[in-house]
Amino acid sequence: MEGLDTLTRSLAQRTPEELAALLARHAEALSRRPAPTRLRELATALWSYETLHHTVLHLDHPRLQLLAATARVSQDLARRAAPVPAAPAAGADYQSLMAHRLSFPDLAAEPVPAEEAYRALGAASPGPAREAVTAALELLYEDGLAAPTEDGAIVVPPRIPQLLAAHDLGVFAPTAPRLPAPEAASQETGAAMASVQGESQAAASTLAATLDRLLASLASQPAALRKTGGLALREIKRLAKAAGTTEARTRLLLDLVLAADLIALTRTPAGITAAPTGAYDDWLAQTPGERLVPVLTAWATLWSIPTYTPFGETPTALVRGEDRHAPALRHALLKALSTAPADTAGHRPDLPVLLDAAAWHRPLAVSGEPLAEDRATHILDEAAFLALTAHGALTPLGHALLAASPTDPTPLSDALRDLLPQPLQQAHFQADLTAVVPGPPSAALAGLLSSAADRESEGHAVTWRFTPASVRRALDSGRDATDLLDALTEASATGPLPQPLTYLVQDAARSHGRMRVLPTGCCIRSDDEALVRELAAHRALQALGLRAIAPTVLVSARSPAATLEALRDAGYAPALESESGTASVERVPRHRAARTGSGTSDQVNKPLALARRLLTA
Repeated sequence: MEGLDTLTRSLAQRTPEELAALLARHAEALSRRPAPTRLRELATALWSYETLHHTVLHLDHPRLQLLAATARVSQDLARRAAPVPAAPAAGADYQSLMAHRLSFPDLAAEPVPAEEAYRALGAASPGPAREAVTAALELLYEDGLAAPTEDGAIVVPPRIPQLLAAHDLGVFAPTAPRLPAPEAASQETGAAMASVQGESQAAASTLAATLDRLLASLASQPAALRKTGGLALREIKRLAKAAGTTEARTRLLLDLVLAADLIALTRTPAGITAAPTGAYDDWLAQTPGERLVPVLTAWATLWSIPTYTPFGETPTALVRGEDRHAPALRHALLKALSTAPADTAGHRPDLPVLLDAAAWHRPLAVSGEPLAEDRATHILDEAAFLALTAHGALTPLGHALLAASPTDPTPLSDALRDLLPQPLQQAHFQADLTAVVPGPPSAALAGLLSSAADRESEGHAVTWRFTPASVRRALDSGRDATDLLDALTEASATGPLPQPLTYLVQDAARSHGRMRVLPTGCCIRSDDEALVRELAAHRALQALGLRAIAPTVLVSARSPAATLEALRDAGYAPALESESGTASVERVPRHRAARTGSGTSDQVNKPLALARRLLTA
């Protein structure tokens, strides 16, 4: 109880921003408990066995050693301070023996003088070890994993001895090991860094385009989840094809956009579906670099390794992760890579060597963990896909991710602003009916071109191709030829449009709407009587059951949507007509799900609001 009193007083001395930062760092562990209403409840939650079981995974070697050493000293002080009960008499029953054993004070219940903690780690004298322990102590205080008494003694969570009893922490090492430079490394530092930066830029550009296609596919057709949870393999295959990437990377991106609140799961009468949220519309208006910030931030804290599937399990996506070791292992690997010499690009360190270095940064998530090498391999592959590593080295973007946090993604934003060019507002229209954007297109430009042309290629330059069918698609959505040509001309970087494109749009417009599909029954009408006779005799349209009721009118047995589809498949260009006789605009369905409130802005605002309430309660 005394320890919790000390922690509560320590929390009360923080500013709202400082307390909010603590809440954000422990958000995942605290989210599994009721939200605290008083500081005492927060102190109890922070030092509960369940919360500590998670938070100690994120301690580096000095902090973990200091916490364990202080707990051992506290435990010894508690034993000496408590009276030892008399041993039970010979032949005592089992209950008496167990009561005697459990009566010994095993908790770290006594404050520890700071010098005793230093001495326990061999840091009594000035030097690197003492500096490392001092820095570790400040970080433990900052994270609420220890608290100072009024006379400067250290109080730690009482159950730390039991929590760490099964772990061999080894000898205290005040500084992190550095990865050795491979013997074959011969590149100059400048050339190596340029190679890493170039690879990172290419990966980031590909990632931005892949995310765009994946979310656009979900917006047009939400994905259905299985009754048992997670996406079915056929849905993953569909989305992987639409995104232009592998199934494993599709699973990764799906889990990331769910964690970033760009999509949400919605229960419908037909089952649970995944569709974009309103945050997706805001995301579309951002630059390519800004779009990647919430996705990379989500990866750093994700409780799963989406591309890794344990033996015997079925790959899936959009299920709640339960791998609490994943964020710590991920951080440890990136942190270890950050210690590699700058000229080692192209020389990926041996995995056992990398894991040995990573163990200093997050001992409990690396040392002795089963399948650590397999899991680490998949994490490193994910990091390369996300532009955080390249040629076996940590990229500037990877360094920025280590420096960022959910409440302060500024380092990540700055790095992405430098990494990805600003989106282009204009395209180069060519006589072969293509439009080329020599860089990332803006959302408005991409939307315009995709409405009237088919996206054909990706990469540093993006190409769209205009066809009669793609132009008809634009006309079906409500544009007329003049409006479409004006919009394309305004988006042209080379002035007037090429004649072949102008003729294509005008020809499509002349044939568009020569026949009209009525939504009552439905009927097909056209002033061209020869065309009506041609439709009635067309073999490809026999499934519609067409019959003439007038020289200019046919009746279809199918719905308006099915009739339109069949006519277009047969090569015609019908338009939908409303009951009033005017052309009806066909629009692509727009699917949006309700936000879950787990995005970056919520991670910033909710902890601060809670911190203010707790400090004034």
